[in-house]
Order: sequence, then structure tokens, then C-alpha cells
Amino acid sequence: MTLSSSRSRTPLSIGAALAAAAALTLAGAGSATAGPAAAAGSTTVTPAGHYFAANLSGSATFKAGSVTVTCTVSSSTPTGTGDANRVPQAPDNSNAAGPVGGPLNAPTYSSCRTSMPGVSATVTTSGAWGVSVQHGAPSTATLSMPIGGLVVKTSGLANCTVTAAPDAGASITGTWTNGAPSKLTFTNVSVPVDVVGGFGCPTSATSSVFNATYDITDTTDPASQITVTG
Repeated sequence: MTLSSSRSRTPLSIGAALAAAAALTLAGAGSATAGPAAAAGSTTVTPAGHYFAANLSGSATFKAGSVTVTCTVSSSTPTGTGDANRVPQAPDNSNAAGPVGGPLNAPTYSSCRTSMPGVSATVTTSGAWGVSVQHGAPSTATLSMPIGGLVVKTSGLANCTVTAAPDAGASITGTWTNGAPSKLTFTNVSVPVDVVGGFGCPTSATSSVFNATYDITDTTDPASQITVTG
């Protein structure tokens, strides 16, 4: 989840998002003609050059059709080398007119269950993920994942495979809150999915709704906090 500005050599975001999550944030379809897009404000992420981890607070849920998968363990952690899960070095930790972003180690998910009796679930992730943050009111963070970057498989009375972002990379946007620790919250965000399987599988579902909150901690200096300002 390395954060780097658009001046960084690392792409701002690559592909799509967290747990059966990764797609555009749910948005209403209004009939009014859209006006010019507002210019993005400045963003600074500190401490520059520090590594960070994202650890699930509570549970993460993915809902496709009538089936809900709940995981109680999820994280994205740095390796201590490279740019993934790292705030960019100055001056790339600041952007005068937009977000700061970069690569993220693919989040892992475990201790997962389903809403269907006799059905268990596993969640696997792969590929190049990314994150970008934008200061605002509220500040936001957008996670990105590649095609097929997250797969949910169920077994037992229903054998289903749910693939997120099946046709193209996707992104989801959550709310960033500074604190000790800072938090990244996803509320009812939607990601395109493809579902295959037999009886009990929600094969007509084309999207999954994702909810989760992650604690963002500084692993370079645990006494510091990862903070987004303007």
C-alpha cells in the first residue's frame, strides 16, 4: 500500500481493491448534467519514507446475492524493502494538486465463514495492488487491484467461485481518518464479480458489496502515526 505522489516513478494505483472488494464506489445515477470536475486539493502523507501496515479492525464482509462471506483476519504488511506499503520519500510524499499513492502488498484474508450453514470459505489474493490517498473533508483512500486479484471459494453444501474484477482492474474508495492509529473505512462499496458454481451459488450476481475498517500503523516507528494532511 505504498503511498507515492504522481511525481513518483511508481504508478499511482494499479488495478483494484480489498476483499471481494475492488471496484468503483457505489454511486447514484442522477439525471442532471455533470458540471466540470472540481480541482483536487493538495495532499501530504507523513512521516515520509516510513513503512506501514493495514490490519483489519473487526470483520470484513463481502456480499454477493444472498450469500455473505465474513472474515475476521486481514492485513497488508510491508516486507521492509522496496516501495510497497511505504510512504514515499520527500518530496514525493506531497502533491500540490491531487492524491499521493503507490504500490500495496496484496491483503490477505483468513478465518472466513459464510452465511450458509455447512458452507466454508477461503479468500485468496494475487497480483499488483495499489493505494492512493487524497486530503479533503473527508480525506479518502482508493485501493486498486488487478484483473482477478481476489477470489472467494466456498466448499461444503455449495461449491462456488467468486472472482472480483473479472474483466478489468477495479478500484474502491474509502474514508481516511487520522488518529492513533489512523483508520481506513469502506462502507457498502461495490466491486464487479463473476460467480460460477452449482446449487446454492449466487450465479446471477454481477457485483459484491464490501465493508471493512483497517487500522493503519507505522511499522518503522510504532510511536508515530501515518497522517494525511493538505
